[in-house]
Amino acid sequence: MFRWQYLAPLLLLSVLLYRAEDCDRFTKLNLGHALIGTSLRLRLLLYTRENGNCGTLLSHVDLSPRLNLTKPTTFIIHGFRPTGSRPVWLDDMTEALLGRGDVNVIVVDWNRGAAGSYFSAVENTKKAATNMTAFVRLMQEHGASLSSIHMIGFSLGAHLSGFVGANFNGLIGRITGLDPAGFMFATGGPEDRLDPTDAQFVDVLHSDLDFLGARGTQGHIDFFANGGTDQPNCPKTIFSGESYFKCDHQRSVMLYIDSLTQVCSSRAYPCSSYQDFLNGNCTSCDEFGAAGCPVFGHDVIKWKDDLLRLKETKAYFTTNAKSPFCRTNYRLDILTWNTHRGYITAKLHSNGTEAVATINHAELKFQKYTEKTLLAQFDKDVQPAQKITLKFSPVSSCTCSKSKLRVLKIRLTNLERKERPLCRYDLLLERNKEVTFRPIPCEDSNF
Repeated sequence: MFRWQYLAPLLLLSVLLYRAEDCDRFTKLNLGHALIGTSLRLRLLLYTRENGNCGTLLSHVDLSPRLNLTKPTTFIIHGFRPTGSRPVWLDDMTEALLGRGDVNVIVVDWNRGAAGSYFSAVENTKKAATNMTAFVRLMQEHGASLSSIHMIGFSLGAHLSGFVGANFNGLIGRITGLDPAGFMFATGGPEDRLDPTDAQFVDVLHSDLDFLGARGTQGHIDFFANGGTDQPNCPKTIFSGESYFKCDHQRSVMLYIDSLTQVCSSRAYPCSSYQDFLNGNCTSCDEFGAAGCPVFGHDVIKWKDDLLRLKETKAYFTTNAKSPFCRTNYRLDILTWNTHRGYITAKLHSNGTEAVATINHAELKFQKYTEKTLLAQFDKDVQPAQKITLKFSPVSSCTCSKSKLRVLKIRLTNLERKERPLCRYDLLLERNKEVTFRPIPCEDSNF
């Protein structure tokens, strides 16, 4: 006897299998394709909230009804694919973008053209840009606004985005360049790379400027994560394999995806150099008004008007070694009684949670009766700070076994929230020993 209770699950499975076969996928190549070379073929895969896990291949001459041109459209453009493999981060970025807004997400699949030889991939960026330009123009003819278009390009994809933007005389709404490729783009004029004139707003992140990424500024704001070079938890030697070559470069994508999830935000500080930033010389954000310094990532668009007024801005921030990458920034002012050299570690405690900031990027020189300002970057945000722990570590060249740093006053100011600073008076910090205390609200507004 046929068991009808099994019919519904079978029908559902059939529908799911049908839909799975109906989904269009990113081009999958193998090492063989990369070795013999491929010819450029650009495919556009549409994802929406209704079809977040199922790509729709878009025609270049006849727009799909699934592409709702009344909604904003975000293009994701990958970079060089030496082995022809699919970027591991595509799904995460697509999902995160759809989670943030009801938009059209179009994955630009130019794997055939980006695989194999880097030199041919560079040559294909302008060819792919011509193809994309025709599609965007088709969208425009059917009512899409150029201002509602956002292109997110990684590595070579950043420059490809710029070429498309240049073809529209910079009228595209926004281009985000994630560690734009450096090799073969260091020379030549702005027309040969991503630059601020390519869109109404161009934001750029640098994470590997000493190897695969570009060194120069290329946006209305250029962010430098951890100075733009070595990223935390990335391999330092070639013996780590392929991760050594791509970890710093690809971190730019991971940081941007993290900014989409809104777990926390990375506040970035305009500064002339990374060293000045670490030294605490760039904690003022008066030029940005009540909004304060811009945050890195998707939400930097909120600072667009200020950044366009400032024209070109270099901003720095540091990150944790893994997600959530964002840190919380404080200004730590110290007035000392004696002269010493060393490093400071600070901890914030709240309801069993601990946040740590290690200030060891350079040897600190404390002078007698002299105020010193430090930038303390904690690995997480804890509120309220019920207790504070400080540890002083003298420089290794110090031979005195009982080195002590006497602190007349410390003042801890949250740089990201308008709240009253915390103070403490008269502390004795012994060599490499933690001192924990309860802070009190500072009585005065000035140190």
